[in-house]
Amino acid sequence: MTNETRALGWMSVASAPAVRLTSIGTLGPAGTSSEQAAGLLWRELGEGPPVVRLFNSYERGADAVRDGHVSHFVVANAYRDAHEFYMDLRLSLASVFIMDTPLYGLARRPGVHDIPARPTIASHRSPVPLIHQLMPAGLSVGDIEVMASTSAAAQAARNRAVDLALTTEVAARNHGLEFISATRPIRMVWSVFVAGGGGLAGLTGQTAEGEG
Repeated sequence: MTNETRALGWMSVASAPAVRLTSIGTLGPAGTSSEQAAGLLWRELGEGPPVVRLFNSYERGADAVRDGHVSHFVVANAYRDAHEFYMDLRLSLASVFIMDTPLYGLARRPGVHDIPARPTIASHRSPVPLIHQLMPAGLSVGDIEVMASTSAAAQAARNRAVDLALTTEVAARNHGLEFISATRPIRMVWSVFVAGGGGLAGLTGQTAEGEG
């Protein structure tokens, strides 16, 4: 994790359970924007060396906070299934913040110059729209392989499973890739959840089962 990221806006939920930050769960592997967001959260609220656990899906991270294996869970609001966490009565929204992601770009293995006119590209699902935006002149978008994370996309390019990866500068560096396109960050909202019945406190009246 780097110390370059900063919160551009922050909001805490007053009614959330008071949970001391001792560890954070989010999407891995190392090099994801989510890892950077977790690092920012730790710098804001944590003490001592950061304790960040990376999982192969956001759902596993949510499981970890529900089961008490981490104290906090961070998810990008751009994640297509983020609504599931908001609806879960076993989770409580503790805070939200705005953070620019690390730079995203299209990356290849070093020394590879014969890129096909329609390259295959690995990407996490959420930033796929950037592929068309960043594709260099002379190339067009070929098949897109959806990966579990930006780091997994970088690994796929490194392993020659695809021609290019849409990935972050951190993951590109970790996997020895080089950018062939312009790069840009994504300004994104991140949600922080803790375990607790905050959602239950908001229920009023009868449930569907109790209606006569």
